[in-house]
Amino acid sequence: MASLLWGGDAGAAESERLNSHFSNFSHTRKNLRGVKSTTVRNIDGSINNIKEDDEDDVVDLAANSLLNKLIRQSLVESSHRVEVLQKDPSSPLYSVKTFEELRLKEELLKGIYAMGFNRPSKIQEMALPMMLAHPPQNLIAQSQSGTGKTAAFVLAMLSRVNALELFPQCLCLAPTYELALQTGRVVEQMGKFCVDVQVMYAIRGNRIPRGTDITKQIIIGTPGTVLDWCFKLKLIDLTKIRVFVLDEADVMIDTQGFSDHSIRIQRALPSECQMLLFSATFEDSVWHFAERIIPDPNVIKLRKEELTLNNIRQYYVLCEHRNDKYQALCNIYGSITIGQAIIFCQTRRNAKWLTVEMIQDGHQVSLLSGELTVEQRASIIQRFRDGKEKVLITTNVCARGIDVKQVTIVVNFDLPVKQGEEPDYETYLHRIGRTGRFGKKGLAFNMIEVDKLPSLMKIQDHFNSSIKQLNAEDMDEIEKIDY
Repeated sequence: MASLLWGGDAGAAESERLNSHFSNFSHTRKNLRGVKSTTVRNIDGSINNIKEDDEDDVVDLAANSLLNKLIRQSLVESSHRVEVLQKDPSSPLYSVKTFEELRLKEELLKGIYAMGFNRPSKIQEMALPMMLAHPPQNLIAQSQSGTGKTAAFVLAMLSRVNALELFPQCLCLAPTYELALQTGRVVEQMGKFCVDVQVMYAIRGNRIPRGTDITKQIIIGTPGTVLDWCFKLKLIDLTKIRVFVLDEADVMIDTQGFSDHSIRIQRALPSECQMLLFSATFEDSVWHFAERIIPDPNVIKLRKEELTLNNIRQYYVLCEHRNDKYQALCNIYGSITIGQAIIFCQTRRNAKWLTVEMIQDGHQVSLLSGELTVEQRASIIQRFRDGKEKVLITTNVCARGIDVKQVTIVVNFDLPVKQGEEPDYETYLHRIGRTGRFGKKGLAFNMIEVDKLPSLMKIQDHFNSSIKQLNAEDMDEIEKIDY
């Protein structure tokens, strides 16, 4: 299986560069104009100059998706119930428990097992028989990172490629350069025994002269570059494409112009082309887009995740200012046996201030905020999972999708609010949902100013739960908390 980026050895060179990039924890941070700089010591003892600012950290969908791919190197078994809507309800519904049941080529089976897949995931059990069916069937599927989604559609592409035909036969669109490269790696790993099948990347910086005869069978790229290759440079004959994959559809429609680019590409495909669309979420806008771009599909949906607060004991501490909050935090931290804790701040400024204070007081903490690269975030989360730091201080970039079994306490150093000071109920749920998972009890502490008390009471009423006041200066009271 060969990887082609700029031809020749350039693909290998780029792969090596990217590997180095992913493993590097010391990246230069962007300068923020007119913002005060604070010096913070890194986990490894090096020094970082971090910039203070009062902005809320905005969650970037594409960055979050890449982050989840990086931190979920092995399959996570989804707890969601899988629902299948067939285009022909009268046809039999097949599922598989082993990869052998799919009657794959020997080289593909070897590639799957070499990647460490022993049996299909819950999503793969239902999706693979549809994706590998003859004649080909279209599919719209909801699936989070870590459930084997990428491996499933890569298997479909590799199954339908004719290695003897030297032209593009499979086309996969991803919303970002980094996500395209991640998908390409899965193609290269799974197809390592398919010696005559090659992949090429239609991504920024890969400039191919007009009229070049592309002989690689699988093209992975971003919508803008693929559009240019197809219509401006005439490098890809879309009428010969057999499998079209649109990955991360929810991220795609969040990026201006990408949905229009994708639709234009899809309309030039032949009617017999198999079309597969994947998305982690299915809001109305995603459904509308999916129905426009995928004709007559089978649909695989996941029942919505039911996060619950039932097994989480919630408390609040009234504070006058952030120094009060920090003192209350220290009192709680010193009185309760803690496995690991996540502390959420609303702004980068508070997160950085709290990190400095805790490090100066000798605590093992790490800071996770939106200005870090995705690779840095993944490294920090992995260290936290490995128990190298007991406390993770973060903004909303970590509110969803990161499961650490050892987390026993979540602290809202700042209450999550929307513009206009309205409580952000969903963020609150996902924040304190980091504890009390996997059937265990959890604790959540809210450090709030008096003027935020009405917002907290709204949260309490919204979830029909109990949030008890705690006197953080009464050490006996803290120690009596049933944990």
